[in-house]
Amino acid sequence: MVTDPRLERLAAALRRRPHEDLPRLPAYREAGVALVLRPGDGFELLLIKRAEQAGDPWSGHMALPGGRREPGDADLRATAARETQEETGIAVATRGRFLGPLDEVAPVSRRLPPYVIAPFVVAVPAGTEAIPEPREVAAALWVPLAALRQDHAVSEILVELGGDTHSFPSLRVGEHEIWGLTHRILTGFLDIAAECGL
Repeated sequence: MVTDPRLERLAAALRRRPHEDLPRLPAYREAGVALVLRPGDGFELLLIKRAEQAGDPWSGHMALPGGRREPGDADLRATAARETQEETGIAVATRGRFLGPLDEVAPVSRRLPPYVIAPFVVAVPAGTEAIPEPREVAAALWVPLAALRQDHAVSEILVELGGDTHSFPSLRVGEHEIWGLTHRILTGFLDIAAECGL
């Protein structure tokens, strides 16, 4: 069991805070993702770089481990746990501690598949390592939460869409840009985590 007074405060904050569940329209698919926290001097968050794959609209993007719900998944928390283990080798269902859910999100662009994505915060023991599954994950990085809060981490990314260039808010970690749905999930989480001393 992963215990830490800061995690206790975070779990309590997530319990007190009503999270938003989005409506399910007939065309929508469901997915679950995990915000995996590892303790150390501070806390680190696991991010993955998705493998380059033809036909994947998120190919090569920085992301949270997770993916599409399968018929055998009891719920979206089970989806997040299964996908995290498949992608990174981390058995969060047995070695981790689920702290609570965050607000569900959905793509705002019509160019992306219609998904409802449910994020879950989970803590794993110090020293936990990720082993990327190379067909799905090009790299796995443990990023200090403090690094995501640095002023120089706040950035924007220019993306070509339909022949036009669009600017999106992003977080820069080394050579990596975190934007889109992952950025939306992380910015909300970082506010809650800061209030809890993480």
